[in-house]
Amino acid sequence: MKAVAKLKSVPMSARKMRLVVNNIRGKSVEEALDILRFTKKEAATWLEKVVLSAIANWEYKLDGMESADDYDLYISEAFSDEGTQLKRFRPAPHGRAHRIRKRTNHVTIVVENRIPLDSETEGEDVVEEVETSEAPLED
Repeated sequence: MKAVAKLKSVPMSARKMRLVVNNIRGKSVEEALDILRFTKKEAATWLEKVVLSAIANWEYKLDGMESADDYDLYISEAFSDEGTQLKRFRPAPHGRAHRIRKRTNHVTIVVENRIPLDSETEGEDVVEEVETSEAPLED
């Protein structure tokens, strides 16, 4: 089962964010959080927020009955896209003006479990029982 968390309009360039996003892609959730806590870049604080939100979304999908620790969650997808730009002007020499682009980005994290859920395997067992329990009709 997958759960998605998105954080939009983060006030930092997507290129700077991707440096940290590439470090956590494919890692287990615990390992990713450890990496983010000890990374000195500003992007790590924003990403930690998104990863924790993705874990909470995954638990919410199960109506809070299960804990995420039991199912070996990992980050299956992680990417950072460019957002809108705020365009400003700064005075330059000789009466000119230089444009300043204040960039933003959108971060998306998808969390998935490696250990299958009990309800997923139960549903498969029920299908198998129905198929095998049919007896041939006698005329």
